[in-house]
Amino acid sequence: MVSAELHLGVAIDGAGYHPAAWRVSAVEPAALFTSGHYLKYAKLAEAASLDFVTLDDSLALQSGGEGVVRGRLDALLTLSAIAAGTSRIGLVPTVTTTHTEPFHVSTSVATLDHASHGRAGVLAVPSLTDAEAAHFGRRPAPSPADGEAETTEVLDVISRLWDSWEDDAIVRDAATGRFIDREKLHYVDFEGRFFSVKGPSITPRPPQGHPVTAVYGDSPHAVGADLVVTKADHLEAVRAAAVRFPGAKVLATVSVVLAETEQGARDRQRHLDALTPFEPEGLAFTGTPAQLAAELPRWAAETGVAGFHLRPAVLPDDLDLLVGEVVPALRAAGAFRTAYRGETLREHLGLGRAVNAYAVTPGA
Repeated sequence: MVSAELHLGVAIDGAGYHPAAWRVSAVEPAALFTSGHYLKYAKLAEAASLDFVTLDDSLALQSGGEGVVRGRLDALLTLSAIAAGTSRIGLVPTVTTTHTEPFHVSTSVATLDHASHGRAGVLAVPSLTDAEAAHFGRRPAPSPADGEAETTEVLDVISRLWDSWEDDAIVRDAATGRFIDREKLHYVDFEGRFFSVKGPSITPRPPQGHPVTAVYGDSPHAVGADLVVTKADHLEAVRAAAVRFPGAKVLATVSVVLAETEQGARDRQRHLDALTPFEPEGLAFTGTPAQLAAELPRWAAETGVAGFHLRPAVLPDDLDLLVGEVVPALRAAGAFRTAYRGETLREHLGLGRAVNAYAVTPGA
């Protein structure tokens, strides 16, 4: 049985998930390479009290020819840039793990958590292509199984590094000249299949303890994360993902094309596909906001997922309808909260603050 209130995250990638979006969007293509573009949509999602926004990233250019958007801003840096312009919504950048050291991932995401006062997450993905490996020249591309297994190890390591500073490690006692309590900094001393990491981190423990960790959940190696996002394209497979990861909150990906009439939505879908043929990932919805607001709770009840990762086909068109009509309809049905109930992303998701693995409990 799922909670009556869904968790909702939204992708704010480029001009929308559909590769033809930039040709029909009112957004100037040059804006896609400015932080203000992403701040606008993060604030729109925040006004609707959505749990978080995501921004995609990769070490490879987007696939396709000259008719699709190619090139992107660094997701983590972009969300760090807009953190001060938002106040409540979670910020979850995609971070590749294969050619990035866990130490760098941990400090960068911890910095985003400090900058956003506890609203950071990280969507960890492997880099599996030879082209991506060639950018670095240090190692060949891993197999899919090895890439996913390495990502699992990265999540373990970065959590240990976040814990390597206890919450009260910083003393700031000018009278005695003590800035930190060295007894509350810990060596990680991690030895795994892929990494050997000693620590401690150079960045104090994040405000959330652990920023929210997320992975795509269509692999047996997608374990150890707070959120698992499945790209399964039918309800039975979504249900299987929810069963496979009982310790995480599982969200289903939904690619969305909306219009005020069902025929209008179909016409929009046909027009986009005529410009650039494309098969979206995850569940696909084409219809009215009212129909989507009715489907999401039904899908959650049938599959056991905690909510959805929504991917608007075109920005701002589909996001405007999501926050302006779908969310109010969900609220009217008791399927989505009316306002934020916490300050941090972990609080939005009902996860609670992470316990430090190295801290000694008083009296223990």
